[in-house]
Amino acid sequence: MKVKPGAPALLLSLALTTLTGCSMTETNDSADIPLAGTSTSLAAADTAEKVSSELYDLIGVKGKASETGPGVTECEDKDRDKYFQIFHPWSLVPASAADLSGVMERLKEELPKHGWKVVDYGPDTSKNKNVSLTADNDGKKHSVNIVHYAKENPPRLGLTVLSGCYQIPDGEEIQRF
Repeated sequence: MKVKPGAPALLLSLALTTLTGCSMTETNDSADIPLAGTSTSLAAADTAEKVSSELYDLIGVKGKASETGPGVTECEDKDRDKYFQIFHPWSLVPASAADLSGVMERLKEELPKHGWKVVDYGPDTSKNKNVSLTADNDGKKHSVNIVHYAKENPPRLGLTVLSGCYQIPDGEEIQRF
């Protein structure tokens, strides 16, 4: 599968921007990024992968999911040695392009039934006007941005899951990957 350079970075930037303004209740004062608790970066990455797996199940389309692993990034305006976020960009290429027909509308309706609050939905600003959906889950302290690249060859969904800010446990160091 061809992945355009910078696409994950663009999605991460969008997700970071969106998560900063989300409605999750427990936030820090400086950047309004929700606090996700205390965890090692490896355990937090496992949690992000579980959230991604749950989203895959909600999408309900069989196909080839990319094998991109999670990564660690800094929390804005926080001590980089004590706080971190996990991001997990991945994509889904369906068995048939027709399988993605109506999937974004269905996700817009289904995600709230599973604890997600849709905070943005509609065409993006690209020339293809890709349909984009951003949702926050207060309980899971995660946000997701899903983009339907209908005019790509092959058509696909691009997802970026982003955690709130974790604090590393005392005596531990953040592993960056």
